[in-house]
Amino acid sequence: MIDWYKKVVLENYANFNGRARRSEYWYYTLANFILAIIAMILDGVLGLGFGKFGYGPIYGLLFLATIIPSIAVAVRRLHDVNKSGWFILLAFVPLANIWLLILLFTEGTKGNNQYGADPKSDFSEISEIGSVQE
Repeated sequence: MIDWYKKVVLENYANFNGRARRSEYWYYTLANFILAIIAMILDGVLGLGFGKFGYGPIYGLLFLATIIPSIAVAVRRLHDVNKSGWFILLAFVPLANIWLLILLFTEGTKGNNQYGADPKSDFSEISEIGSVQE
């Protein structure tokens, strides 16, 4: 899970091109959710929350640091199901955001599509993380 998070945040910070596997998107989302909860707890314990919301500067900094990679990985995930990245705007349309969620859970297009090569091909960059390169 940490490898996927690092791949999204460090290697593909603002990369809106290409495709992202379901595992890349959902492991990143899970790790980001866990970090957000930890940030909210720290803000609460340290008494840094703003008013009735309870969010403070730690959560705010995490949000600002991850908003661009979050959008970028969602766009790449939509590319994997052969949809335009502009479909991310469905998140703001009531009931249509359910279809967006279904798209994010859908298996990607097999083989190449207009957005790039299949990330599930035999060679997987994520499987190379931590291996010794010669």
